[in-house]
Amino acid sequence: MGDPRKVRKKYSTPTHPWQKERIEEEIELLNSYGLKNKREIWKTRTFLKKFTQQAKKLVAASGTQAELEKGQLLTRLSSLGIIEGSAHLEDVLTILPKDVMERRLQTLVFKKNLSRSLKQARQFITHRHILINDQLITAPSYLVTKTEEAKISFITSSALNSIDHAERAPIESKGTKKSKSTETEEKKEDKKEPKTEEKKSSGKNEKSLEKPKAPSKEKKVVEKKEEVKEDKKENKKQDKKSK
Repeated sequence: MGDPRKVRKKYSTPTHPWQKERIEEEIELLNSYGLKNKREIWKTRTFLKKFTQQAKKLVAASGTQAELEKGQLLTRLSSLGIIEGSAHLEDVLTILPKDVMERRLQTLVFKKNLSRSLKQARQFITHRHILINDQLITAPSYLVTKTEEAKISFITSSALNSIDHAERAPIESKGTKKSKSTETEEKKEDKKEPKTEEKKSSGKNEKSLEKPKAPSKEKKVVEKKEEVKEDKKENKKQDKKSK
């Protein structure tokens, strides 16, 4: 039997450690759902494996007990929101780990705009700030039922319960989807645009009204040199005539 106080592993690890497709899928799940490590993915896969194995047995079984177990399995999964209420037993075999991840408390806290990110949602749960139906939940992997989904809230004694708290996510209203920063930028652009148009329209007039530029120093020096050369030529001609 073993020691009853010993905590046993409640999940099964992958059969092969190096599988490219599995590793890429696990990395996507880690990033998209803000998981701590791959152990949480393996736990969800073993959770699904139990249901798929039970569904395979019940598909082939017949009798009153089999029908009773089918109804219990479907009602449990539909209450968790993993499948729809009108789903059949064959639909249990098509459930993916993403479907279970969507029902975790961590993801639902983020979707309800109670946190800015998934990792912050995990922090709020582990730091004992989240209630479900007046019950404190400290496990981010807790699977929330459909009836409990509307009852997720902060503890009344928590400072995060106030909407004006700095760490609360800004909840946008339906009419105003734009943030304040975007609105200020748009106002600045609107102010800048008419000035540019005025400059373009008055560009031709400015060119026509421009004063003639004064000759540069280099041009003056060249002109003086040419005058000196001409004076020398004229002096030489006069000297020849006088001789």
